[in-house]
Amino acid sequence: MSDREMLEQRWLQLTREVLPEVARARGWPVHLDHCFQRVLLDHACGGVWYDTIAQRPAYAHAPEAILRAAVETGEAALRGEADLPAMNRASLSWRGKG
Repeated sequence: MSDREMLEQRWLQLTREVLPEVARARGWPVHLDHCFQRVLLDHACGGVWYDTIAQRPAYAHAPEAILRAAVETGEAALRGEADLPAMNRASLSWRGKG
């Protein structure tokens, strides 16, 4: 398996399984996989991810550096080292919803 494939596999595991499993216990404002994907990709892109990544699914077409940053940020949130609620607020604000 290539490094890229392993990165994508971890992305899916992290956003579809791991983060949703701990979300409620931590009081996070997001609980669904696509919400975690939005927050983490927006954070990695520094704005709305679809302004940077043209094709869908985003994780499969994101530059490796962006996907790696998104995964690292998700891992940091899991360790309690990244403020997921603040990142969610920023993501919503970038979309005119905050």
